[in-house]
Amino acid sequence: MKNIHLPIIVAVLFLSGWHAVVRMSGSDIFPTPWEVVLGLAELIQKGVLLKYIVASLFRVTWGFLLAILIGVPFGLLLGWYRPLAAAFNPMIQIFRPISPIAWIPVAILWFGITDVSPIFLIFLASVFPITVSSMAAVQNMQPVYVRAARNFGLNNRQLFQKVIFPACLPQILTGLRIALGIAWLVVVAAEMIAVNSGLGYLIIDARNAGKRYDLVVAGMVMIGLIGLILDIAVRRLEKFDEVRWGYANKD
Repeated sequence: MKNIHLPIIVAVLFLSGWHAVVRMSGSDIFPTPWEVVLGLAELIQKGVLLKYIVASLFRVTWGFLLAILIGVPFGLLLGWYRPLAAAFNPMIQIFRPISPIAWIPVAILWFGITDVSPIFLIFLASVFPITVSSMAAVQNMQPVYVRAARNFGLNNRQLFQKVIFPACLPQILTGLRIALGIAWLVVVAAEMIAVNSGLGYLIIDARNAGKRYDLVVAGMVMIGLIGLILDIAVRRLEKFDEVRWGYANKD
């Protein structure tokens, strides 16, 4: 991996600064990096860490996949059929700014303290960015693609399958990347309130159980690392030939 030494240097400087600030402050509550490592080791030894990571990823996976299955086709239709966009866009713009966190009481009322509640919240957090990015991708598509396809006699189904979707895929992937980051944020917040497992629950439970801030920060570290891995995974999709053409090449 190119320039791996630069992130390592930044990480070392950050951890050194963190350790120095904690020591100089004389705090016996906020942990040092090494204490966080020991906290992670404790969670691994108890078999809790993997269990909570799997629970969080399970909820994000289902909520995010449902958002893709609904948001991408619906966004493409809205972008292609202007009367449909005129009908639905105002409602989308009303619901889109509402924080998914505001839906937590409603989710608990409808689904109770179950996995369905955070999945529903993740779906809400993801579906609007995905829909809007898919719609914008169609609207920003070069008209020459459509004219060329029409000249070759493609029908509407073939046009969507062979021209519109491939042309929109780079911008759709950008929307998916943004939506996935939002989904990961929301699942952590939802798990602090709506369920009794997952990394969000780990943080709030560690704070309540004797103020174990080493475990609190350990949970935060795992959230950040998994978020980084998820972002890298989505960016890997941009390397495929079907998508790469839509991005500017920068050396």
